[in-house]
Amino acid sequence: QVQLVESGGGLVQAGGSLRLSCAASGRTFGSSLMGWFRQAPGKEREFVAAINWSGGSTYYADSVKGRFTISRDNAKNTVYLQMNSLTPEDTAVYYCAACSSSHWAVAVFTTPGLYRSWGQGTQVTVSS
Repeated sequence: QVQLVESGGGLVQAGGSLRLSCAASGRTFGSSLMGWFRQAPGKEREFVAAINWSGGSTYYADSVKGRFTISRDNAKNTVYLQMNSLTPEDTAVYYCAACSSSHWAVAVFTTPGLYRSWGQGTQVTVSS
């Protein structure tokens, strides 16, 4: 079982940047497909980005494509989400998660129910 702790959230002005980190513990991190999700008040949790075990494959929601970058450092057991050109619509609690499947398919890594481990979340607030 992978345990996850997010950090790096905060308050930023529109157009600014933040880098989220997700520190993982557990022997299976290096083989795990990892994802970032977010949840705004009154809305369902939505997929943001995913990365395969090696970092060689990534995928983004259309709403963040070209602005966000997901990466990982398996030696440090950490996944990152670099967020640039932030807008108020990006305001949400951001969660990292470890997928129960390693199968690289959109239907898999965009589905919250297929993730077995979740962090506690970190708040990102973008002011206009």
